Amino acid sequence: MTVTVTPLVDPVQSASGRRLAWLAGGQDGRPLGTAFLWVPAAEAVAELELTVHPAERRAGVGKRLLGAATAAAAEQGMASLRTEAVARDSAGEQFCRANGFRTVLALTYTRRPMENGPAAAVPAPGYRLIHWDGMVPDELAETYARSKRAMDDMPMGEAATAPEPWTVERLHFVAGVVARRGDILCTTAAVAADGEIAGFTELVVPGDGAGDAQHYGTGVLPGHRGHGLARWMKAEQINRTRDRFPHLAGLLADTADDNDAMRRVNDLLGYRPTHRSALYQLDVIRP
Repeated sequence: MTVTVTPLVDPVQSASGRRLAWLAGGQDGRPLGTAFLWVPAAEAVAELELTVHPAERRAGVGKRLLGAATAAAAEQGMASLRTEAVARDSAGEQFCRANGFRTVLALTYTRRPMENGPAAAVPAPGYRLIHWDGMVPDELAETYARSKRAMDDMPMGEAATAPEPWTVERLHFVAGVVARRGDILCTTAAVAADGEIAGFTELVVPGDGAGDAQHYGTGVLPGHRGHGLARWMKAEQINRTRDRFPHLAGLLADTADDNDAMRRVNDLLGYRPTHRSALYQLDVIRP
């Protein structure tokens, strides 16, 4: 099969990085697959999303797209590529193994049906919870950016990299991306007695308030751990979400298998496994 790989112009770029894109086409002009590569500004690991139409697999399309992405990653100074594939002998997993990727992190995906009812929320003495949608309020922006360091030591197996610093600008960028999609970023944070945010949990709700919502980050700063803040914040967020979005069907979360603490919290709150996946990494040979 004759395969042509064409670079595309992608407008997605920010201070955090830029995205490159390619389209694979057949001799008759039909699209066969795509590849997107996120090149971060502060890390040396690029994120790859590669898709080939099921009818066109095992014909070299994916390999051609991977070659284009790998060459671009090398030119951009990246040390490796990382991608995710569903576990248990999926097409993506087979492709990764056949092309030299190694497994660096195992993930378990879970779901909590909203029909399960409210969650048991146990307050932590000495803290209070606050909530907001979308952009963090200006008066909380600096302390919220500082609280994001709670994710820096999250168990990530071999996928761990040097954390990218959180700034107010980065917070605004992420919230803006969610808003432009038409979704709602809901944040619950725990505030300590000194007024600093000690922990947070984020949930993205579809704009129409239906279907499943997706958890983003949940973290508690090291000095505030051991008080049940993660469970309290997530339980309150579940209950608020049930009240605000009565047509929502469920809540989705993905957790590294190494993250025992968050897995326990999710288990206690009624999240149940749906499937497993893994992160795969490929070293890049720089010119």
